Amino acid sequence: GHSTQMIQMLTWIKKEFPSVEVIAGNVATTEGTKELIDYGADAIKVGIGPGSMCTTRIITGCGVPQLTAIANCAQEANKQNVPIIADGGIRNSGDVVKALAAGADSVMLGSVLSGTLETPGIIKGGKKLYRGMASRSAQDSWRGGVPEGLAPEGEMSWVPIKGNVKNVLNEFMGGLRSGMTYLNATKVKEISKNAKFVEISSSGFQESVAHGLK
Repeated sequence: GHSTQMIQMLTWIKKEFPSVEVIAGNVATTEGTKELIDYGADAIKVGIGPGSMCTTRIITGCGVPQLTAIANCAQEANKQNVPIIADGGIRNSGDVVKALAAGADSVMLGSVLSGTLETPGIIKGGKKLYRGMASRSAQDSWRGGVPEGLAPEGEMSWVPIKGNVKNVLNEFMGGLRSGMTYLNATKVKEISKNAKFVEISSSGFQESVAHGLK
């Protein structure tokens, strides 16, 4: 998202349709965030390679850990009151709390909603096809294959059917609300103000997940 093509398109849209709000991205740096805002972006989408089906960091060697990227981009966006959208890396409701704590104003969900009845996708044997849009399979569908000289940057997988989106989101919202109580946050904006990040060891991480299962 921090590219000449993006800047040119953003400039054109803002000139031709000044009242249209534009979400620009994806970026993962303070510099990228600042430049997109300078050229008129109304919101910034953050995330280079954190998606569950994304292989960008492996294929290209480029990317930034998502929480670090959110914190970096929010540092600049907050100066100009421009919202940050965290795109990728959300596996559970706790990840939503952490993303908001790092400075995101909202998050996008991909794998979390994969397998729900409302999502598009082929169903086989009680599972649903889920694929990254840069995967070979997806590119075969939407542009007739991976162009010569380029490489796919995504994978595909079959995920169990999860039921309705409503039920998945209801549980997610419950986790978010509970996280807010631990942070004494009555509003989403208070999460980043009240939260503090601490460094933990591998033992601390093991303690943080269910570890008594046999």
